[in-house]
Amino acid sequence: MTSSLQKLKPQPNAADLSEQVETLRNDLATLTQTIAEMGKAKGDETVHKAKSKVSDVRDHAADVAETARLQAMELQDKADSFIKNQPATAMGIAAGVGFLVGFLGSRK
Repeated sequence: MTSSLQKLKPQPNAADLSEQVETLRNDLATLTQTIAEMGKAKGDETVHKAKSKVSDVRDHAADVAETARLQAMELQDKADSFIKNQPATAMGIAAGVGFLVGFLGSRK
């Protein structure tokens, strides 16, 4: 019975094969284009995320710098107030720090 079924099946010819190869080429071209579009979309998304992260880091750094600047100004105000209220003590501290820095700097 299988031999009679094989006889009923049409035999593939060169035109059928050529048509199937052309279909495969078109499918591969479509697949290649789809993959390229997905890659570009992912690349664009990655660039956007990276720019967003850079912006966030830049904003955070600016906040930290501003906080440090305000703290330095506060310390400077406290130092100025201390010097005005206790000039002799301030001079003694400055001389002691200068002596210590000189002593440590001269050691090798």
